[in-house]
Amino acid sequence: MPMRKVGDVIRGQTVVTAARSLTVFEASKKMAQARVGAIMVVEDERLTGLFTERDALNRVLAAGLDPTRTILGDVMTTALQTIEAEQPLGHAMHLMFEGGFRHVPVVKGDRPIGMVSARDALGTEMVAFEHELEQRASITELL
Repeated sequence: MPMRKVGDVIRGQTVVTAARSLTVFEASKKMAQARVGAIMVVEDERLTGLFTERDALNRVLAAGLDPTRTILGDVMTTALQTIEAEQPLGHAMHLMFEGGFRHVPVVKGDRPIGMVSARDALGTEMVAFEHELEQRASITELL
């Protein structure tokens, strides 16, 4: 199965970031406008956290917090798994599977340069995987 590099996946991607002082409401609007499910939180251009749709649901709404008064710094994920652009997409998929999350920030050093999501894995790799399954089924029928 061919494996793309993370850099190929994020090529041309617009990096969506926010300051930790941004409210959840403002960050959610920014995410909706950019049509992304996660926003990277930066300080002095360095990645310091990640805020996702799940965080909005579980850490803010379900917790009864006011999204117009809650800042990202209080509800973002800070223990991040990141990946470099030179690594294979399969490595990012493995990180997501093992960690139970759907977004992996792509960094160069400690600076965000993109984001890989579980949805990215549904590209070329999914088509190749489906083809491989069809081939296996054909072989099984022959045996």
